[in-house]
Amino acid sequence: MISIVGTYENGSLKLDKEYPSKSPVKVIVTFLEDIQSKSENGFALSDFSFSKSRKNLKNFKGSFANTVIDERRTEL
Repeated sequence: MISIVGTYENGSLKLDKEYPSKSPVKVIVTFLEDIQSKSENGFALSDFSFSKSRKNLKNFKGSFANTVIDERRTEL
């Protein structure tokens, strides 16, 4: 496995250096920068914030873990 840095822009990938190959090669592209796009279910990574969760649960009196478990059981 070889790693080559590149830039993705407007649907095109440009590698910073050439990779000599006589046949097509499968690649895996990992985006290193935080992309604020929503997934199929409408959530973005920024929707999950520890500080926001702490603020939302500030007045919660009980076990958050037990509440989550109970909620998941009702979904089954």
